[in-house]
Amino acid sequence: EGAGLASSESGGSGFSLAAAALPERRRPGGGRPRYEVVRELGAEEVRWFYREDRKTWKPFIGYDSLRIELAYRALGAGGPAEPREGEAAAAVEPVCVRCGLYEVDVANAESYPVYWNETEKIPVMRGQWFIDGTWQPLEEEESNLIEQEHLRCFKGQQLQESFDVEVSKPVDGKEAIHSLKLSRNHVDWHSVDEVYLYSDATTSKIARTVTQKLGFSKASSSGTRLHRGYVEEATLEDKPPQTSHIVFVVHGIGQKMDQGRIIKNTAMLRDTVRKVEEKYFSNLATHFEFLPVEWRSKLTLDGDTVDSITPDKVRSIRDMLNSSAMDIMYYTSPLYRDELVKGLEQELNRLYTLFCSRNPEFEEKGGKVSIVSHSLGCVITYDIMTGWNPFRLYEQSLQKEKEKLEDHWMSYEEQHLLEQLYIAEQRVREIEERLRELTTSTVSNPPALKFKVENFFCMGSPLAVFLAMRGVRPGNSGSQDHILPRTICNRLLNIFHPTDPVAYRLEPLILKHYSNISPVRIHWYNTANPVPYEHMKPSFLNPTKEPTSVTDSESASTGPSPTTSPVMVRHHYGESITNIGKASILGAASIGKGLGGMLFSRFGRSSTAQTAETGKEGVEGEDKKATGVETPTLPHSSSGFVEPAVELEHRIDFELREGLVESRYWSTVTSHTAYWSSLDIAHFLLTFMCKHDQGDTDKSSRDAV
Repeated sequence: EGAGLASSESGGSGFSLAAAALPERRRPGGGRPRYEVVRELGAEEVRWFYREDRKTWKPFIGYDSLRIELAYRALGAGGPAEPREGEAAAAVEPVCVRCGLYEVDVANAESYPVYWNETEKIPVMRGQWFIDGTWQPLEEEESNLIEQEHLRCFKGQQLQESFDVEVSKPVDGKEAIHSLKLSRNHVDWHSVDEVYLYSDATTSKIARTVTQKLGFSKASSSGTRLHRGYVEEATLEDKPPQTSHIVFVVHGIGQKMDQGRIIKNTAMLRDTVRKVEEKYFSNLATHFEFLPVEWRSKLTLDGDTVDSITPDKVRSIRDMLNSSAMDIMYYTSPLYRDELVKGLEQELNRLYTLFCSRNPEFEEKGGKVSIVSHSLGCVITYDIMTGWNPFRLYEQSLQKEKEKLEDHWMSYEEQHLLEQLYIAEQRVREIEERLRELTTSTVSNPPALKFKVENFFCMGSPLAVFLAMRGVRPGNSGSQDHILPRTICNRLLNIFHPTDPVAYRLEPLILKHYSNISPVRIHWYNTANPVPYEHMKPSFLNPTKEPTSVTDSESASTGPSPTTSPVMVRHHYGESITNIGKASILGAASIGKGLGGMLFSRFGRSSTAQTAETGKEGVEGEDKKATGVETPTLPHSSSGFVEPAVELEHRIDFELREGLVESRYWSTVTSHTAYWSSLDIAHFLLTFMCKHDQGDTDKSSRDAV
């Protein structure tokens, strides 16, 4: 479904032609049987189509088309006549199509999504007669007239013995045995099987007259051959697999500005994953379904208060900021934060409950759930999963105030009041504990989400900044549990583009020295035999320099001890124009003359000259500053790969590769919204989701053995 077909008008007939060729006509049993007679089209010969965004008609798969046709015939009392009105129309239920994402209302010839809302319905059409070569359907009104005329004149007559037994005579030497006049076209039957459509527009008539005088036949010069019945018969075996893994796609800021954006982005991501899955994961038994989670449009927030206080000058820019960046301010506001959290939480649970009600075997067979969040959506999703709320910060601040009171000298009255405060707090905690015991014995507190998250993919995420502002600091363990317990989410993965200004790294919040270790670079989707991500060794951001171990008591003026190394220079993605220019010139000289060397040094991820230049300046800059960063000593090798004493259990930060001719300044503007159509990201998502599913399958097989 969905090969892009270029549209063009043919003789004003109202149907569209396409240049793409489809497979040859296939019918079960190797073609038509001998001496077949003309009869009414079977349900398997009819094909239903849908059209999105006013583009080319796309065919439903055989399983969907056959069920739509059977529902259509049920409306017409068992025959292919026009559907009845009234009770019969109400009796036929909508047909679930396209992997369960849409339903078709046969009576009104329209389709609509199940899990989200769209302003416009998707038209569907019943195809009986089709254009030769492209197999695009004729408009339904014309198709019905041609079908009625064909049955009236030729019903019961025998067709040719077979398509390939005998080559039929060319139509040039045949006269039309029957003709039908339509509104803007007419149809000629040269035989039962050879039917041509001609345009009656004035220009078409003139062209037809000229070509016939030049010796060309009417059919070969301006006719369009038609076929009765679709190129491929519909069967119930042409059915999509059952969904065993659903992926919720959560949007970030800006949804108020374009409410349908997350639906389009999810469709782009779904289509991209389907392409990669078909080519590189065709032997998978798992079927993934992507569902958009649109949580912003249902929120009330401040109503129109912000709009009313917005000045009129440069109004379009202000409105854009109000509809996008204002979401961040809403989320940091104690007044509106809970509304945003509840909005996303309720929408996730609603979608999951609806999906399970329509797919009752999903939970029984151990179906899994992953979440792909973008931008601010990563932060809200994280807070929902972990149950974080700002009151924790308030409690921490109270504790610090108590410690300050205890540290300084107090009068007798102050000490007495402080003791009373401790006694009162202890009493409150006891009452709360007793109340909690009573409520838990009667009413259990359900989790925020009704499902466990298998994988949490963050794209272009500022989550690390929010965690840092909440006081999260690196620890001594390389476990993901430091920021997201494995009991809540099995795997956390942070995907970002190197020039995305909104994205930040998470690994340095777990282990400090990972700020000097480069994130894992995501493979190109078409890389042959890529190294598995779990086997990729961590490497320094700057392999020519060695890491350091600087204690809090040391200053920049203190020289490195024999057991320490010089301060390692941090790698920065956004160099200044001057530094990039220096790197380009020196890099070209070091690699060699010629265009190849210049391209490598200008657009490469990092060059030798850039390393040397930034390293020299960086060391000088670090020597001038006092550092209080505690970094553990890291064993290292000359190859630049890290062999630290403490490593992460699993890598979390994954970085997209920059294109060879990609402008960093332009990609800074576009990279934050460019994740949805990336084939590399689609391959990455499938790699990790399939790996866990395959691991479970292998484990069950070993247990059986």
